[in-house]
Amino acid sequence: MIEIYDTTLRDGTQSEDVTCLVEDKFKITELLDELGIDIIEGGWPGSNPKDETYFRDVSTLKLNHAKISAFGSTYRANMSPQTDIIFEKLIRSETPIVTIFGKSWDLHVTNALKIELDKNLELIYESIRYILNHTDRVIYDAEHFFDGYIANKEYAMKTIKAAQDAGADTIVLCETNGGRLPREVGRIIEDVKKSVTVMLGIHTHNDSECAVANSLAAVEKGIAHVQGTINGYGERCGNANLCSIIPDLELKMNKKVIGSDNLKHLSSISRKVDEILNLRHNNHLPYVGKSAFAHKGGVHVSAILKDSRTYEHIDPLLVGNKQRVLISDLSGASNVVYKAKELGLDLKKNTSAAREVLAEIKKKENLGYYFESADASFIMMVKRALNQVPDYFRLISYRVLDERRENEKAPLVEATTRVSVNGITAHTASLGNGPVSAFDQALKAALGQFFPTLSECRLTDYKVRILVPENGARASIRVLITTKDSETSWETVGVSTDILDASKDAICDSIIYKLLKDKTKVKNGSSASV
Repeated sequence: MIEIYDTTLRDGTQSEDVTCLVEDKFKITELLDELGIDIIEGGWPGSNPKDETYFRDVSTLKLNHAKISAFGSTYRANMSPQTDIIFEKLIRSETPIVTIFGKSWDLHVTNALKIELDKNLELIYESIRYILNHTDRVIYDAEHFFDGYIANKEYAMKTIKAAQDAGADTIVLCETNGGRLPREVGRIIEDVKKSVTVMLGIHTHNDSECAVANSLAAVEKGIAHVQGTINGYGERCGNANLCSIIPDLELKMNKKVIGSDNLKHLSSISRKVDEILNLRHNNHLPYVGKSAFAHKGGVHVSAILKDSRTYEHIDPLLVGNKQRVLISDLSGASNVVYKAKELGLDLKKNTSAAREVLAEIKKKENLGYYFESADASFIMMVKRALNQVPDYFRLISYRVLDERRENEKAPLVEATTRVSVNGITAHTASLGNGPVSAFDQALKAALGQFFPTLSECRLTDYKVRILVPENGARASIRVLITTKDSETSWETVGVSTDILDASKDAICDSIIYKLLKDKTKVKNGSSASV
């Protein structure tokens, strides 16, 4: 059994892009408990008011499995355990576990703390002895242990011997600077085990892209306690990523960690934590990323249709993820057929429709279209090839005026559109807070009398990318929009050298997709000018 210790709420929040409120920390605590994490390091009481509030109120959460740990350092050299108020707040946190760190590298003792080497050993021993009088368990993090061991093995070993003699339940060997390789980590752990009898743990950083590998190497050498963070958050290049370590241990090394049922929640919890922290999820994370089981090349797709093991190292369902097939200019007919089937469309591989769609994709991707994030535009392409798109409307013309008048704070933007539905013409004008907004409102107002359900639609996201920046103002522009109605949302794409023209194509596709989705039938209306 491997004990998992999560430090997302403390070490993870030291990441450059991570910040959270105390309410966010409570939500993440509950998610980590749901995942089956054994120990959750909640923060450093005394370091900031947010963490003090967390430890004051965390006991009100109904946790089913996880235990909370407070984190701090040994008491300061010019004080005692009783007079160092920051150290004393570890006791006041009243957590069942307290984790403290101390110096293992003589460089830090002499140059950072500026104290005698023997004084540091005293701080480690006395800090642990004092805390053990007030809590059930003390975990000792031996900071910079691997660097300290290589610089001065004898002294580094003395520091963890002091922690063991003081009664630390677990001694965690910390690869704090993130620069050591797995072979070094494994060799040093083998040596440490010869003289340390308590549980050993590992805490690694990712500065040389070895945090996960070093953690696994440690487990191979008998380490039974692994520390890390969700999605690998952490200072500099991050901490060891538990979203990789946990499935590696469970599925590759046959270690009991959180269990197969909890493992199925890993992908969703990885994304939920990002959402709570207002971070964009990294699609390329192993196991839990959106792209982890995504296939783009035609040869790959043809193979996985026969047997997914050909290009997938595990069944994505084991970690709550799913297989995806991408559509691009690298696609073969297999990609198109698979993707169509995934979206509920019946497209046979060796048909003129499949060949037409594939040719259209390659042509449009060459112009800058991007269908991997625009399923609705892909659906429209397939349905057009299958002659399943009714002639709902025709956009006869449109015009957008963007006028800035003297002394006015914002420009006045007006769009007019003329559309034809079954030979009936509607002519509409609308104001907006920008040209795209004005055009979108004018078009939907014109079509609304024929198709009332369009009133449910609203643009919820609008992304613009310049495809070849070196072309300056003449560059082609890709517009990706997200539209939402009362039930779902969908994405469409448009490309042009004119941003409004690209937006027009994406918006028209979005409207037609909505009408198809609702199985709308074209009805006669009356000529109107609104």
